Amino acid sequence: MSLTAVSLPANPAADDAPEQGAPVAVAGRDFPTNRGGLCQKGWTSAEVLRAPGRLTQPLLRGADGALHPATWDDALDRVATGLRELRAAHGPEAVAVFGGGGLTNEKAYALGKFARVVLRTPSIDYNGRFCMASAAAGANRAFGIDRGLPFPLADLGRAQAVLLLGSNPAETMPPSSAHLAGARAAGGLVVVDPRRSATATLTDGSGLHLQPVPGTDLVVLLALQHVVWAEGLADTAYLAARTTGADDARRSVAAWWPERAEQVCGVPAEDLRAAARLLAAAAPAAGGTGAVILTGRGAEQSTQGTATVTAAINLALLLGLPGRPASGYGAVTGQGNGQGGREHGQKADQLPGYRRIDDPAARAHVAAVWGVDPADLPGPGLPAVELLRRCGTPAGPKALLVHGSNLLVSAPNALRVRDRLAALDLLVVCDLVLSETAQLADVVLPVTQWAEEEGTMTSLEGRVLRRRRALAPPPGVRTELEVLHDLAARLGVTTGFPTDAAEVFDELARASAGGVADYGGLSHARLDADDAGLFWPCPATPAGEPAHPGTPRLFVESFPTADGRARMVAVDHHGPADDLRPDAPVYLITGRVLQHYQSGAQTRRVAALAAAQPEAFAELHPLLADRIGVADGELVRLTSARGVAVAVAHVTESARPDAVFMPFHWPGEGSANRLTTDATDPISGMPEFKVCAIDVSAVQASAGTAPTVPVAVAAGGAIR
Repeated sequence: MSLTAVSLPANPAADDAPEQGAPVAVAGRDFPTNRGGLCQKGWTSAEVLRAPGRLTQPLLRGADGALHPATWDDALDRVATGLRELRAAHGPEAVAVFGGGGLTNEKAYALGKFARVVLRTPSIDYNGRFCMASAAAGANRAFGIDRGLPFPLADLGRAQAVLLLGSNPAETMPPSSAHLAGARAAGGLVVVDPRRSATATLTDGSGLHLQPVPGTDLVVLLALQHVVWAEGLADTAYLAARTTGADDARRSVAAWWPERAEQVCGVPAEDLRAAARLLAAAAPAAGGTGAVILTGRGAEQSTQGTATVTAAINLALLLGLPGRPASGYGAVTGQGNGQGGREHGQKADQLPGYRRIDDPAARAHVAAVWGVDPADLPGPGLPAVELLRRCGTPAGPKALLVHGSNLLVSAPNALRVRDRLAALDLLVVCDLVLSETAQLADVVLPVTQWAEEEGTMTSLEGRVLRRRRALAPPPGVRTELEVLHDLAARLGVTTGFPTDAAEVFDELARASAGGVADYGGLSHARLDADDAGLFWPCPATPAGEPAHPGTPRLFVESFPTADGRARMVAVDHHGPADDLRPDAPVYLITGRVLQHYQSGAQTRRVAALAAAQPEAFAELHPLLADRIGVADGELVRLTSARGVAVAVAHVTESARPDAVFMPFHWPGEGSANRLTTDATDPISGMPEFKVCAIDVSAVQASAGTAPTVPVAVAAGGAIR
């Protein structure tokens, strides 16, 4: 999505930016990705700037247990004092940082630097661990690089066939669905989703909707590979020239013939064969115009998420797709800066430029840019779920700084997360509204949002884009760069944390230079001169030579691995960590809806979006609804081994009879993440959001009373 504030200067200086009360409108911009289109969230995004309950003063928790307005000096002094005392008493690991995939590149970079240079803690991770971790792990292992799409999104429109697993772009990012038109017209769109989602209906009349048992996407991919090998559809010349591990991968799928796969995943064997043949016919080696395989969170948020991504990549390599025109494997990014947010240092094991923090050469390079001794940089920290599990425990963090995340709604096993955060000695939250996590904090710091700050974002294609300030923030609100600068100074580091986003980006470019995600040749000035953005890697060039043009398409000649070849890795299916059992005979699957985004902290405050989708709901198939005795519009109780949720029943044949779909945008009793498991993928650390076992029952109202269900927040929450 590309947004432009209209009737405002393109990039106003601080002293002439429109005031916060000035009228703001949003218009679609003719851009290669969205082609001028916006979704409902985009059209209403200006209202978020005026959201009820917008924070404009720091808040401190008092002796009475309530949050009270405070000055910035008092709030920052309290944070700095708390951090200093906890570090002195328990060591640097006692202080932790949790970032977000919605932060600009500059803020993500500064946050990672702050953790390692000022706090000297390894305890940092971010909510991208809930989003792109499995896709990143699989792509790095196979290709030596992680970029959501290794080609421009517009290339997707030229593909003859597209296999889409675990993503519903028709609702989550509607403008991108236009790029599926070519495959739809050719009858080549294959959607893998347990629900009959809005995207799945795009296959009506042509294409295929494969509706597997929840948690069995990997089986579908293993069966597709089996068919390609068995029917001689593999691009053997490509495999010989550009891959390693093909023989091991072939042996690993030998046991997954379609009839056996059908018994596990529920997809008819003939549909599996049809899908494999359709993709093979579209591959360049067969004379097709191209085929693309895409995965999303539905396939990746699993204890076997990295294995599922690996199987998708193996299928793409088997058909000779990566590096070919209108072909390849890609992962659909879920957050506003999901790509850039994971490149420059807020991951537990990472330094800027996608460098590994345990690599001595990487440490030396980044330490030189930062002006510190490499030996002073901490080592790898814990991934997000494990970090949260340890918060407030005797050996775990005693303080947590949260930036760009609403953990009480968005993290798995949310009731345990609440307990862990409540056990902290100090919880500090930077946010623009009093989110559910901010309501639990000891200190809340009000910060700027999208139209009020300078910076850059990186799209799922690796396209680096400028975010320009369109209006002044409310009085009393600061940027997170200012917050980190002021905290660093209070903690004894008076240099190295500028507040100017262009200056931060220039340092980011130097720190990333030579890394996998090389931004060395980029700057705000260069991006300002190119409204379409530039793709990384974009290294710096010697003085007097033309600037590097960026790299829209990866893998054309080789892969960035030691031998230049892609690695095929054998994987197998083991199923969900929390599978069906007598007391939990129904699957829960979770996801998003058109009107809301992530934890809903912002979108639930937009009147039009709240009115369009005001409450938590659960989709049930008519057979399941009849079995438990609930009608459409009545309340259901959903119970897992971790908690209980209550939601309005939406009875629909788009659901599977053995599964309930529930979106995760609501807090309280309507929180889907009260139910989800925090079991994780052993490689990526990704939690298994997308499938767990539950019991479902009708909620019976007491005589004379009406049961309630949480609804969207249309006004500021009370300060408790």
